[in-house]
Amino acid sequence: MKTNRPNGFAIILIALGVLILLGKLTPFLGSLFGLVISVLMIALGYYGIRRGNAFFGWIVLFFGVISLISKLAWLIVPVLGIGLIVYGISSLRGRRSF
Repeated sequence: MKTNRPNGFAIILIALGVLILLGKLTPFLGSLFGLVISVLMIALGYYGIRRGNAFFGWIVLFFGVISLISKLAWLIVPVLGIGLIVYGISSLRGRRSF
């Protein structure tokens, strides 16, 4: 019996498994593959939501976003600090009346 289903989801899962194995087996590329896997999880969750499987799509999307935030924490925290400093300075300048 032959089915006419697209095999895109199976190919995405195979590619995700290969990326996970490459990330674990190559210590120098592990952080790069960690970012790629996080982005792929976000894309896979979005794809799942768009295809009608909203429950599992939202779960995969949530874990992808949390994983990406944890991978980029070294960048997010200093940018947040700089943003708070700039906002504080701009609010101090806004209170002065000339």
